[in-house]
Amino acid sequence: MKPRNHAKLLAALAEEYRRRSPRSAALNGEALKHLVDGGSHSIRLLKPFPPRIASAKGAYVTDEDGHRILDFWQGHHANILGHNPPVITEELARAFGSGWGLQTGFTDALQVRAAETLCGRTGAEKVRFTSSGSLATMYAILLSRAFTAREGVMKVGGGWHGAQPWGLVGVDYHSENPHSFEQTESRGLPSAVADQVIVTRFNDTAMLEEQFRKHGGRVACFIFEPFMGSGGCLPASREFLTAARALTRKHGTLLIFDEVISGFRFCAGSTSRIFDIQPDLATFAKIMGGGMPVAAVAGRADVMQLSGRGGGVKFSGGTYSCHPASMLASRLMMDHLVAQERHLYPLIARLGEKARRTVEEAFRAEGIHAVCTGGGNEALPDSSMAAVHFPYDARTACNAPDQTRNPEICDVELSDTVLQLALLLEDVFVMHGLGSVSAAHTEEDITRLGEACRRAGRRIAPFL
Repeated sequence: MKPRNHAKLLAALAEEYRRRSPRSAALNGEALKHLVDGGSHSIRLLKPFPPRIASAKGAYVTDEDGHRILDFWQGHHANILGHNPPVITEELARAFGSGWGLQTGFTDALQVRAAETLCGRTGAEKVRFTSSGSLATMYAILLSRAFTAREGVMKVGGGWHGAQPWGLVGVDYHSENPHSFEQTESRGLPSAVADQVIVTRFNDTAMLEEQFRKHGGRVACFIFEPFMGSGGCLPASREFLTAARALTRKHGTLLIFDEVISGFRFCAGSTSRIFDIQPDLATFAKIMGGGMPVAAVAGRADVMQLSGRGGGVKFSGGTYSCHPASMLASRLMMDHLVAQERHLYPLIARLGEKARRTVEEAFRAEGIHAVCTGGGNEALPDSSMAAVHFPYDARTACNAPDQTRNPEICDVELSDTVLQLALLLEDVFVMHGLGSVSAAHTEEDITRLGEACRRAGRRIAPFL
């Protein structure tokens, strides 16, 4: 179906937003003088301008115009306890108050304790820390290519593995390309990179088998998200996970789980504990950092050893790798989640299911068909995440990125752009239609979300 044109609706929403948020508008004007597009992370720079946040606590943020906004973005899904949880901030304050916490350039006991916890909760033998998910996935691929002496990298179309060379292929849906996801996403990349990346389809076991038949002998690693984030908030199926493990072993390929989003999201550790499928390497960030910049590559000792002395892989991590305050936050967060695992994860899973059901019902009441993905399946029973999609055909399953990100199948602009701005006018912030539930959210917050969706639906329906 030809995508809808939402220009008139977006113009009306933007005008109301400008009147409602003059301080954020003024700050955006100042930001544009020196910052490219007014900021340094593109996904945060919604049009006509982003809300400028003055404070954040629990499930809410407050912008410079004084609006108290119910937040389901939660720091790129990193804040599983909500914004600025005291279990982290109070200890950080004590550390800074005692004259400790900024970069020293030395090792300390904290990274030892954090490594013990991470390995113990993920089944990994060795770990090395860095400071971002993008770096972690890059290093994991470098290790795989060095270990196997192969150049090929297999990934899932629509999967996001950060702003690093092999991650910048096959991310966005391109309707003009017959292969839709097989395209380089950034200028400036070496032309050879695209030739090294083989793209397969999420949860399509038959295609995965075919890709390994064709390319298995040159593939160093198969990297994918066990729970896909920006591609549609989709859990991998048991069949796909099992096939990925069997095929990578058969072809001498390393299996990498990108757990930047899923790590510590569904249990106090890796999703491999839930699946009972152990990858060769896994990458972690977001939640495990406790709100601070922490990331890690963890896995088999023989592979990880290539990052050490004499191994040949320059996994240096950077100046701020294992920053003392970051490692303190990471240790505190992981220890807290382990201690609260039996209570916390069932709580946020119930809220996640209620949020998905509430949003669908709210739009249905306004005559709009919406599908919330992010729920569990046979491999991952529960989930505290969700994305909202608006398929043109009510029979569309919305179970793969080539559906959820295809503007001819789902109204992508409605879920990504229109809904975000319409809900922001109701003091609710979402990303890709919704986002993630934290332990700071309540039943009342989910009810408020539903009411906001009803009002947003009333704004949207006359334009559809």
